[in-house]
Amino acid sequence: MPSCGEVLIRLLEDYGVDTVFGIPGVHTIELYRALPASSIRHVSARHEQGAGFMADGYARVTGKPGVCFVITGPGMTNIATAMGQALADSIPMLVVSSVNRRHQLGMGEGRLHELRRQQVVFDELSRFSHTLHRPDELPRILARAFGLFRSGRPGPVHIEIPVDVIAMPADSVDLRPWALPDPPAACPAQLREAADWLRAANKPLIAVGGGTVAASAELQRTAEALDAPVINTVNAKGVIPKSHPLAVGGSGSCPAIREALREADVVLAVGTEFGETDYDFFFAGDVEIPGRLIRIDVDPAQLARNVRPGLAIWADARQALSSLAGLLAGNPRTGAKGAA
Repeated sequence: MPSCGEVLIRLLEDYGVDTVFGIPGVHTIELYRALPASSIRHVSARHEQGAGFMADGYARVTGKPGVCFVITGPGMTNIATAMGQALADSIPMLVVSSVNRRHQLGMGEGRLHELRRQQVVFDELSRFSHTLHRPDELPRILARAFGLFRSGRPGPVHIEIPVDVIAMPADSVDLRPWALPDPPAACPAQLREAADWLRAANKPLIAVGGGTVAASAELQRTAEALDAPVINTVNAKGVIPKSHPLAVGGSGSCPAIREALREADVVLAVGTEFGETDYDFFFAGDVEIPGRLIRIDVDPAQLARNVRPGLAIWADARQALSSLAGLLAGNPRTGAKGAA
């Protein structure tokens, strides 16, 4: 009869997880019991912060969520820094932790590794944090997590499992995978309007962030169709090769690039939050974009932050840029003709 911990391993395998980072502990024995018989490789760290940053690096390189197993209390506080970094950079990370037994939660009785309200603490460091109360909740919570990784703005997700629940029999858990959503597609009318703005521009400029890491080819086609320079944040380094003639390089905080943003008549911003650490590192003041601004982002909330867009497109960067490149292909800018 499989335990909840063993069922978790089976479900992670079904989601394509091949590597888990962590440190075994007294509260997570049941999470580790099924690992040797699975296809999942475990990488041991010397400190939970190291496990978190390993998972972060794994996710950046592979594009797959980095998964961590950590113990209650100090294991979670140790991984907090890595979770905060992943949250800021929108890196998919699944942190599975133990927590004290259900009847002990919130009691403050000094149990081993007790953190009185662990889930509340880590809700602020994750896209969401959930306490599992029964084994049959597990498939739904994992579907929610992997659905977010696939179709929303990614980041860390924290699932804590009480020690008594980890060991519970889970033979009745429905292991059929849940259908996961596709990323949001851009509104065709908005894309046509964006293409019209860009075709009519005299000095278009493209600004990209970490949301474009899976859209390199589509970005290059769009930039080449517009003959538009591309500036990138740190998290978007390499999305357009530095050898490409349209790659600007440098930092969005450099005075010359901030000036280019002010001078552009149309700016296409994709997957970037226009955050201070990328565009105002020297505290010169908020970035200014007097011209028309088109923003594309998978997170609708981001479209209402930092810089006001004239056209806000809620969409996956790859899908939106692919469609936009198609609309622009073979149709040169009227602005470019006039400038010539």
